[in-house]
Amino acid sequence: MADSENSVEMEGLYQPPNELQKDAHVKSFDQYKEMYKKSVEEPEEFWKEIAKEFYWKSPPTGRFLEYNFDYTQGPISIKWMEGAKTNICYNVLDRNIERGLGDKIAFYWEGNDPNDHGKITYKELLQKVCKFANVLKAQGIKKGDRVAIYMPMIVELTIAMLACARIGAIHSIVFAGYSSESLADRIIDAKCLAVMTADGVWRGTKLLNLKQIVDEAIRLSGERSHKVSKCIVVRHLSPSDEEVIDGDGDGHDEPPAKRPYRKLKINWHSDRDVWWHDVMKDSSDISEPEWMDAEDPLFMLYTSGSTGKPKGVLHTVGGYMLFTATTFKYVFDYQPDDVYWCTADVGWITGHSYVCYGPLGNGATSIIFEGTPMYPDAGRLWEVVDKYKVTKFYTAPTAIRSLMKFGDSFVTKYSRKSLKILGTVGEPINPEAWLWYHKVVGNGKCAIVDTFWQTETGGHVITPLPGATATKPGSATFPFFGVVPAIVNDEGKELTGAAEGYLVFKQPWPSIMRTVYGDHERFETTYFKKFPGCYCTGDGARRDEDGYIWITGRIDDMVNVSGHLLSTAEVESALIEHKAVTEAASVSHPHKIKGECIYCFVTLKQGFEFTPDLTTELKNIVRAKIGPFAQPDFIQNAPALPKTRSGKIMRRILRKTAVGDRQLGDTSTLADESVIDLLFQNRPNDA
Repeated sequence: MADSENSVEMEGLYQPPNELQKDAHVKSFDQYKEMYKKSVEEPEEFWKEIAKEFYWKSPPTGRFLEYNFDYTQGPISIKWMEGAKTNICYNVLDRNIERGLGDKIAFYWEGNDPNDHGKITYKELLQKVCKFANVLKAQGIKKGDRVAIYMPMIVELTIAMLACARIGAIHSIVFAGYSSESLADRIIDAKCLAVMTADGVWRGTKLLNLKQIVDEAIRLSGERSHKVSKCIVVRHLSPSDEEVIDGDGDGHDEPPAKRPYRKLKINWHSDRDVWWHDVMKDSSDISEPEWMDAEDPLFMLYTSGSTGKPKGVLHTVGGYMLFTATTFKYVFDYQPDDVYWCTADVGWITGHSYVCYGPLGNGATSIIFEGTPMYPDAGRLWEVVDKYKVTKFYTAPTAIRSLMKFGDSFVTKYSRKSLKILGTVGEPINPEAWLWYHKVVGNGKCAIVDTFWQTETGGHVITPLPGATATKPGSATFPFFGVVPAIVNDEGKELTGAAEGYLVFKQPWPSIMRTVYGDHERFETTYFKKFPGCYCTGDGARRDEDGYIWITGRIDDMVNVSGHLLSTAEVESALIEHKAVTEAASVSHPHKIKGECIYCFVTLKQGFEFTPDLTTELKNIVRAKIGPFAQPDFIQNAPALPKTRSGKIMRRILRKTAVGDRQLGDTSTLADESVIDLLFQNRPNDA
């Protein structure tokens, strides 16, 4: 075991820190194995015991778990606790207040400007949620209706989603960075009756007029025969009038610290638009919850589809509540005195599960962060950690890699002494970033939880437990309770021992998605038809000789070079080990002899130049790390990579760039379109 102060690297393993382990919910790997065995062999008994921690108006009327994963045996169906009545809002607010947590801080709010902050207790949060639940009912919203939420990271966002849950309306949160066209697509598909938004938001030094984007989305919806009846607007920026005021007359928007308070021009539609503060003013702060069936829909969240049409991933009340609260408790080893911070936007599943529902389900104190990691400088995250004495911190590998290139000084000028657990989410983390996160951010004292999960899974499915699992940098390690992974080949044959192939799951856990909204056939085709009897993640995975699972990336990000199936993530991980490279992405490229070859894009750290010698060095690293067959045929300089607003690399665009095809298809989710021209300008002549 590790000594009392540090995690110690032992043959590539990082042992759980003793200080954390002694009070952990799961204190040893043997305890994990015992609990895991029960969870997969007796799932009903395992989850029934956990369900006792929550409030149920009435128990299940049928079986605790009923499912069919094999489409050849009938429609795909998953039901947990069918007939049981509960309300997730009641469980995360009223239940906690009844437990004596009414005066506990539910959320600290940290604005874009470091001087802009606030806090709200559980009791205050419940009062505001009840007021807004009554507002929704007054606007004609009822159980089963769909509501779109397009808001910045402000407390009103969580108030809105919890109010929907309280009355049984289905929330569809859309990240407040999507275009009007993308928002309209989601409003129309879900047939949303109302939209909630804010006047605007600062992201770093950029001012976004959210109301204007929503107005256009509603107009587009109307053109396609779907009318939105109400738009409720939070006054987040403009305190009074709606005229644009340019602070110094130079026509430029300046950072908040250097400008007079800026007011947005708001176009108002009096027959449809209402101000949040106006409708909340006289609303009652008492609202009885709507008692929902455990299998009633809670929310839908749209995720990209291979066809280009977004999929409305539908989650239900009971199972999602159990799983998000349980994963939060065990994966972050939640303790009552923790201050927890997940940097994700609530517009993504990470924000749903691990900013809102999971932490609140445990009565935790969390942070809602409106800002960005780079504003006002690259030390913002660690400044916030010190400010609130954060103990558990959860962010994306993309953010970690972006911060690495600024050096260690932006981290080390803050103490970070409160940190105990560091988590990652969103994509596989390369070992170099893992080690920097552990050694620099965590001072070598924190457990790292590298969590694998998806919008569709609702919560963590493969993850270390911080007090029980010895970790390997880059490995998601072992399955969470109730999750049964398998690695299969192209024919669906399960591979045993050390192996690489497709990652599937053989039985359901409580928070697995139930369907694609309005298109169950698409749900079956996308996730269950490739390997009958299993849920197909769409990801590849490798299991090593010790049983550790390594996520190798999306299956469409696999390259078959002369019969060798390679994951692009493996190649990228090798490239990033070079001191000059801050980020890398690899795709397949047609090859006359090999069938496919590897085409790599690399983003260099400041102070390094892209030269033929560097290209040779990078190819040699891949040869040395993986083998001669894995050597990339092309390495291209990419000052920036094409990413979605959530930070995911858009490999479809990279594949098009690699072959010189400018027919890129839908680029509405691209954060910065100027990246495309740069990529095409830098293409090697012989590609």
